[in-house]
Amino acid sequence: MGREMSEQTQMESLMPSEPAFAPIEPEPIAEVPMEPVTEAARIAIRDLEDGQRVRGVYAVRGRELRRKRNGEPWLRMTVGDASGTTEAVCWDDAEVRYALCTTGSPVHVSGIFETSERWGSKIKITELRAAAADEYELNDLAVPSEVSAERLEADLRDLLETVQNRELRELLDLFFAPGAETWARFRDAPAAKTYHQAYRHGLLEHTLSVAQAVSAAANFFPGVDREIAVTGALFHDIGKLIAYNDDPLSIDLTDAGRLQGEIPLGYYTVRRAIEDIPGFDPHLAQCVLHIILSHHGSLEHGSPVTPATREAVLVHMMDNLGGRLGSFDRLERQLPEGESWS
Repeated sequence: MGREMSEQTQMESLMPSEPAFAPIEPEPIAEVPMEPVTEAARIAIRDLEDGQRVRGVYAVRGRELRRKRNGEPWLRMTVGDASGTTEAVCWDDAEVRYALCTTGSPVHVSGIFETSERWGSKIKITELRAAAADEYELNDLAVPSEVSAERLEADLRDLLETVQNRELRELLDLFFAPGAETWARFRDAPAAKTYHQAYRHGLLEHTLSVAQAVSAAANFFPGVDREIAVTGALFHDIGKLIAYNDDPLSIDLTDAGRLQGEIPLGYYTVRRAIEDIPGFDPHLAQCVLHIILSHHGSLEHGSPVTPATREAVLVHMMDNLGGRLGSFDRLERQLPEGESWS
């Protein structure tokens, strides 16, 4: 024991009290900032090119569950944004995805955009899911109006001031006065589903343009009662408040719109308002209601009667012109950058 202790003591005495060399500590590695991982930017519908990968949120404008020859289901959709619409197809899990993508809902789409002379342009969907609220901006998906609602309303107020007939002005104020029950809905309503001004404030924009054109043209045609014509023009599409929904992402007909039609709905809406005004001139009532009933111009275009007064003919012609010119705006909005023809 004594020997072992002496040997251990001897060995310890030979060992240095501190290491001969200090341990080398590794230098800290400089942190390189990492680029944030982000989703690829959503590409506007009108800017999609053949073979391009699609990844982003679009609004469902329509959907249809179809069957292959072997009976298997597949999904055909119309998706869109503020720039336009395109077809989209999905071959897998069609029934599940059909239930997911209700009309008007924003969905996150992944796939490939393809164009074909035979089949046209479409997105072949590989992934489809409901979009989270923080993944999109409503203004990117809803078709915008190029004129502000404030400007449109100011112009409408100016036009209303030119109607001096007391009964016609009282009737107009029931619908268009700032505090009127229908005013807020009329201001925000679309003018159509797809053809022209199919966006928020579209009905106000279209109605105002028709009424302004009628007011100006009436000065050049003797025999036209300008105030009756302007009143009829302002009411000609009032039935659309009931005939269409108010979903900015998916404008569509309501049950009432499908079952009754916008013209009968407009006729009964204005007629009920006239009946609430004591002593309203029957001749004025008949003239205004005839404009509403006849403004589509023919039976095959949905009017139960054809225009039979100067005022009705004038409103029909200006309405038709406004709709046709409005369709140019829609087509130009959907053109790809740099293109001149649709």
